[in-house]
Amino acid sequence: MTEAPMTDVQGPLILLSLGAGALLENLPPVAGAAHDATEPRRLRIGYIDEAQRHLLDAPFTGPERERLVRFGYDVVDVDLRKSGFEEALACVDAFYVSGGDTFALMSGLRRSGADKVIAERVRAGTPYVGLSAGAVAAGPDVEPAALMDDPGLGLDLADFRGLGLTDTVVIPHADGQLPPYPTELIDRTLNEYGDRFTLLPLYDDQALIVDAAGSRVVPSAEPAV
Repeated sequence: MTEAPMTDVQGPLILLSLGAGALLENLPPVAGAAHDATEPRRLRIGYIDEAQRHLLDAPFTGPERERLVRFGYDVVDVDLRKSGFEEALACVDAFYVSGGDTFALMSGLRRSGADKVIAERVRAGTPYVGLSAGAVAAGPDVEPAALMDDPGLGLDLADFRGLGLTDTVVIPHADGQLPPYPTELIDRTLNEYGDRFTLLPLYDDQALIVDAAGSRVVPSAEPAV
């Protein structure tokens, strides 16, 4: 198992490839009591779909969001393209950054300034959940995603810095089970970028957890709910 070096992040980070079983185990959907011990409060999770905006006709319609609702989270949609998104970020208990195109995601985060807001909150202890592109973006640099995603969607980026929440760059879908990401493409990515970055190939039924106890790869098969 490849260890992700710790940073100053309080976290935790829950970095997913596809399956989300580790999410429920590490971020229970009940946040605590709203008024008394008999009235638990659902955890508010801020859903950021910037990585998919170039694909969807309307925001917040993807299956990842539907899965969060099914799991029992109180989903707060965070639209980085509208003024006032900072208030939405401030009112949530955790961040969820969806899959899609890594470069489109970083472009939106950087353009809005949400990258700094999210990084500051996570370093102070707000949980960060990232799936696929959202997992890659948590690392120090997103350049290793260049063979899997479209760097052209990040032409306004001055550089390919990620959020810097971990020193490891997750390479999702590393088992080659999804047609857009065959094992040959994963191998090319590891060969081309492995000498410059600390890469972690992550299977679709795995997750990387980074918290106060350290870092570890755990099973993350899709739960039956």
